[in-house]
Amino acid sequence: MPRTLFFFATFYPFTLVCSVLTLFLSLFGADRTHRFAAFWGRGALRLAGIRIQIEGREHLPKSGPALFMANHASNFDIPTLYAGLPLQFRWLAKQELFDIPLFGAAMHRIGYIAIDRSDRKKSAVSLQKAAMRIQTGTSVVIFPEGTRSADGELLPFKRGGFNLALQAGAPIIPVAILGTRAINPKGSLRITSGTVCIRFLPPIITNELDRSEQDSLSDRVRTTIDDALQEYRANSAA
Repeated sequence: MPRTLFFFATFYPFTLVCSVLTLFLSLFGADRTHRFAAFWGRGALRLAGIRIQIEGREHLPKSGPALFMANHASNFDIPTLYAGLPLQFRWLAKQELFDIPLFGAAMHRIGYIAIDRSDRKKSAVSLQKAAMRIQTGTSVVIFPEGTRSADGELLPFKRGGFNLALQAGAPIIPVAILGTRAINPKGSLRITSGTVCIRFLPPIITNELDRSEQDSLSDRVRTTIDDALQEYRANSAA
């Protein structure tokens, strides 16, 4: 409980200040602003008493953009990715985040892409914007489940991310975020300090695939991430 109280007493003022500064920094370029957002992510982890380990750096792109797809089980997945993904990227994120005062405005100014899952036409436009962003050289990060998993098991993957991958022709890098659910599971305010791991998995090439292979591509990405999650659980229980 002391950790939880300390976190909420410090995190919201910290985030408010960072959002205001992000709006100012956005006048000097999106890349510089994103680096400041990564500072916010590292700060959020420190306030929660979270240490981070990074595995699979060899799978990060040496050049060119990629589409990163990660599992989603905790609010701390977002700061974990900010802290652990050492390159410029933009989020494809739900519209509700962009509706938060200051925070949402900062996301727009950085160049993140809102997706309205309640409107298929607007979602299609968002995916086209994301594909253009990738084709111009910027990596994009999405949570293909679309929302947090309550029990840590992977939810079904939405089709939109794989439409995006095929439109952009960019490699998909599956990402397993390990340990964040134990820190702060969905539906709980309690925060427990500890160590989380972000594991980058081997890239999956998409530029030679067509739309008829979309479902098999989704299954392949999902299986890759799920195998890493199951391995982590087995090692944690040993």
